[in-house]
Amino acid sequence: MDYIQAEKLLREHGQEHVLRFYNELSPEQQKSLLDQIASIDWRIFNVLTASDVMAGRGKFEPLGALTVEEIEKKKPEYEKAGIEALSAQKVGAVLLAGGQGTRLGFDKPKGMLNVGINKTLYLFEAHIKWLLHIKDICGSFVPLYIMTSDINNKDTVAFFEEHGYFGYDKSYVRFFVQEMTPAVDYNGKIYMSEKGKIALSPNGNGGWFRSMLKAGLVDEMKEKGIEYLTAFSVDNVLQKINDPAFVGATILSGADIGAKVVRKADEREKVGVLCLEDGKPSIVEYYEMTDEMAERRDENGRLAYDFGVILNYMFKLNKLIELAGKDMPLHIVKKKIPYIDRNGNKISPEEPNGYKFETLILDMVHLMDSCLSYEVVREKEFAPIKNRTGVDSLDTARELMKLNGMDF
Repeated sequence: MDYIQAEKLLREHGQEHVLRFYNELSPEQQKSLLDQIASIDWRIFNVLTASDVMAGRGKFEPLGALTVEEIEKKKPEYEKAGIEALSAQKVGAVLLAGGQGTRLGFDKPKGMLNVGINKTLYLFEAHIKWLLHIKDICGSFVPLYIMTSDINNKDTVAFFEEHGYFGYDKSYVRFFVQEMTPAVDYNGKIYMSEKGKIALSPNGNGGWFRSMLKAGLVDEMKEKGIEYLTAFSVDNVLQKINDPAFVGATILSGADIGAKVVRKADEREKVGVLCLEDGKPSIVEYYEMTDEMAERRDENGRLAYDFGVILNYMFKLNKLIELAGKDMPLHIVKKKIPYIDRNGNKISPEEPNGYKFETLILDMVHLMDSCLSYEVVREKEFAPIKNRTGVDSLDTARELMKLNGMDF
């Protein structure tokens, strides 16, 4: 894209200000800015004019789960099938690690957070230790794909290099960069972070497979014989990634996706709940649930909408490829967005000042035709670190780590 094409495109969308400082930039910076303009997904601006971003949801129904008790009865069968698939390296793992630890007061990739007390234990390290445990069980390394972002890729790769991949064979680790979307003010005008840089943000946890396609990793996976991909978040220090029982149960079920779930702590817990929407697997967020849904009980007196997701999924690779061309919904999130004003001065807002746009993995779930809901014990597998203090903080995670006898 050249300057004239960029100017025309921006004018069509009322964003001419993006080129305000163009003549002050070096040739390299000018080219970079033009490349940024060329990569903008303009459909994000359609979301701003939608009257209700939650409109269009279908009819919700409860979806039960393969319970802990039921899993225990068939665990040898599930583990046997899982170990066979893992030994043959048919199941890759995708670590979603595109964010920073800003909410934790930690201005580095979240996976670099030290969760240890008596010794150093990084979030990244905890996940690698678990995967090494799986390697010991199955005799094969799990192919690991780590999603970073423009804001943390360099730091993340350097961190793994510095620590020797924590003992993992680096030939089985690939990094890829999450796609980015522009941030805008409340009037829909694109923010600039520098004179030659659009203010960009990661496009949410639902964009990981499209980012893998863009990075050319999917053909490589098919060549390697990978048939399934698990996806999990970096911030849950107790994630049991690719554990054989879950892998085997999902494969034997024949479902397009397996989803680990935990029973809700109470009817109003702020967690997405696995359910059916118009007969297909879906996730209803806590703020979407009506009082009737939240309080509804089954014939045994348990909550009907009882199983919360923990962002640990297993997808059929062929199904992901089949659905890759489908557009996913974009969600608007209010955020504090640093920017430069019309005079080039840097502004760091103290309150939310605009919108970022995200795709969510919950929308990927709804693209699938079938789902195995697989219950795990929350105290053993769910210790997210999202907040500096209080619920889902480093303190609560450490308490659960102690409960599980972890050495940290």
